[in-house]
Amino acid sequence: MGQTSTINSSKSLLKIELYRNRRFVWWVSGVALFFSCLGLILCLINPSIRAPLRPGLDFTGGTQIQLERACGASCESLDTSRINEALGNLELPDHGGISGPRLLQGKIQLQDNAKLIVLRLPFLSASQGQVVIEEMELLAGPFQPGAQAVDTIGPSLGGQLLKSSLISLLTAFIGIAIYISLRYDRRFAWLALIALAHDVIIVCGIFAWFGLFFSLEVDSLFAVALLTIAGYSVNDTVVVFDRIRERGRLDADLALTDQIDRAVSATLTRTLYTSGTTLMPLLALIFFGGPTLYWFAIALALGVIIGSWSSIALAPSLLSLNIAKSNASLVNNTEGEVEQ
Repeated sequence: MGQTSTINSSKSLLKIELYRNRRFVWWVSGVALFFSCLGLILCLINPSIRAPLRPGLDFTGGTQIQLERACGASCESLDTSRINEALGNLELPDHGGISGPRLLQGKIQLQDNAKLIVLRLPFLSASQGQVVIEEMELLAGPFQPGAQAVDTIGPSLGGQLLKSSLISLLTAFIGIAIYISLRYDRRFAWLALIALAHDVIIVCGIFAWFGLFFSLEVDSLFAVALLTIAGYSVNDTVVVFDRIRERGRLDADLALTDQIDRAVSATLTRTLYTSGTTLMPLLALIFFGGPTLYWFAIALALGVIIGSWSSIALAPSLLSLNIAKSNASLVNNTEGEVEQ
């Protein structure tokens, strides 16, 4: 009687049947990965990008000029073709004995109902940048006094930032792989790395589509966001794997599939609470943090959501592959013994 109540109690704790629905989990992640990789490939073959993600000023180098118009609540509409034509005809002064560049391929963005003008131009000196501002004053002025921002990054510094960002990401992933391999069983280590790659690829894929449709460029803050997402994803996955390993000791009489379902059910509330409290400040940054941190917060919020999915659904469900492999080995061994 006591044994029966124990079994019924164990069954009542099974709130999530992850093993039964594992194929649905794989389909969701597979479709997301497909479209993410498709976006990265389309960016790579796009003549105006030629990279998996549209690189920003931090990586390519150049000068960004941001001008805020003094036109009250509503501003007169502007035509970017007129701005491009004016910049293309502009004669810039020489700098250091080198003639000024022709501004034929500048990128122009009009934000906040044409109240904010953002120009992405080749590398300009201070005097050349001032000539551009004066030309824009005639075309779209007047501008708010003190609301002008000029950011300049040389081509060599931009390349160095890109190289440093890639090295940082690679070093972080290698460090995580070594730690998990030493701390856990090898099958757990590989699954955690698969979940990590899943999260990073999907976030990059979403930003690749943003780059295609909205000309969104990634900068050094995006690299910081990817590093943060990697740490968050691995931390969440480790918690779930720890609970699975614990259930392996406490519920040794149950099948491994039931142990996984019980572990995921036990950590579900904790994961949702952690993800929810992490998203709250990110939502505050998205709605009230201003343009500087807007896309950084978007990337982190996407990473938290996708990382939670991979930790409580994808990584544990992939353990079933090991289960199937173990069962196949057991069947082969049994058949061999029968033949003998």
